[in-house]
Amino acid sequence: MTWTFDTDAGRAALEIASEYADTTLLNHSIRSYAFGAWYARQHGLTHDAELFYVSALLHDLGLTAPFDSHTLPFEEAGGHVARVLTAGLGWPPARRARAQEVIVLHMRDDVTAGQDVESHLLQVGTSADVSWLRVGEFPESFLADLLAEYPRLGFGKAFLTLVEDQAVRKPDCAAAAYVAGGAEARIAANPLDHRA
Repeated sequence: MTWTFDTDAGRAALEIASEYADTTLLNHSIRSYAFGAWYARQHGLTHDAELFYVSALLHDLGLTAPFDSHTLPFEEAGGHVARVLTAGLGWPPARRARAQEVIVLHMRDDVTAGQDVESHLLQVGTSADVSWLRVGEFPESFLADLLAEYPRLGFGKAFLTLVEDQAVRKPDCAAAAYVAGGAEARIAANPLDHRA
């Protein structure tokens, strides 16, 4: 199964994410999209698939050295990356703002599908991949195919290191609240990291 989105914007997002994120973080972004896209199909959630894909691929670029802001939380920095990239692709201002918003909201309080379906899907996707939330809803065949194509490569430990660094340097950010709320235990308990 291929988890890509074959449009100009989709190809550009994958190219940029591949250029700036290491394979571990890139695979997480693609898995997050895959979890969210599968969930949307199963729940009949109508959404802007291209917007969701682009947002998912770019959502963690604020954790990479070139885009890590010394003042902004990583999701806000990543939202700005998405806004700039999509401006170059010719997206109108409102749609660029939506890409930014989806990325920012993935680290905020729960957003329902009724409130903002693309943000909800990114929350579902990232939560499944990072913390095993809702993974019981996904069939074993889906999980096996996804992990075979986009392996975790020690993602849990790598991601924890990144968010702990954000928490130390930006103590008022969402990553700091996430770390303080037990991120280490939730990430360590994720059985996706213990599969072959």
